[in-house]
Amino acid sequence: MKKKDIKILLVDDEPDILEIVGYNLSAEGYQVITGENGIEAVEKAKKHKPHLIILDVMMPEMDGIEACERIREHSELSDTIIAFLTARGEDYSQVAGFEAGADDYISKPIKPKVLISKVKGLLRRLKDKDESADAVVKIGNLVIFKEEYKITKKGKEITLPRKEFELLSLLASKPGKVFKREEILDKVWGNEVVVGGRTIDVHIRKLREKIGDKSFKTVKGVGYKFVD
Repeated sequence: MKKKDIKILLVDDEPDILEIVGYNLSAEGYQVITGENGIEAVEKAKKHKPHLIILDVMMPEMDGIEACERIREHSELSDTIIAFLTARGEDYSQVAGFEAGADDYISKPIKPKVLISKVKGLLRRLKDKDESADAVVKIGNLVIFKEEYKITKKGKEITLPRKEFELLSLLASKPGKVFKREEILDKVWGNEVVVGGRTIDVHIRKLREKIGDKSFKTVKGVGYKFVD
């Protein structure tokens, strides 16, 4: 996931904190949504579904502990990482935060570089979780073992070169979605080499021969999709 796609909800009743922390997170390339109290935290979390929420503990109307508890009540936010940004160092505050469902604490004041490093570490947990959950993809009688670069169809193993495997993994990650040529080139080949559209066509043809012609559909002038 690219930084520009990562959403961070920052909630604090101190305007200076919102401005300084928000600026540094935005400068790093993240999407930043802000709120000033716990009620806004819950509302904006449900609306924007951020990847990371940074909450102050002591806030008006609803404190961070209660806001965290309410956010955790929503299943679609169960994987969202929540960290408290607070000057309070009392043990009971941290215990209450973790019991409410928080993942970590960030003490303030904090230097911008340290904050960014901390945020990257927190987001890495989400990435590791996603990669672990998606390590094995099953679609019908096709099974893709991403970490082993191996696939099986009807229990029979099929060997694929790396780029064919990565192309199959991409298309099969969202069956039915049309992946545009530009997106395929970016995610499969990236900056490795300069390739043209014909390279994708050749790899699709080889996959059709090995996996089955009906598994891949060409959307003329746009790209390809995997058909379940």
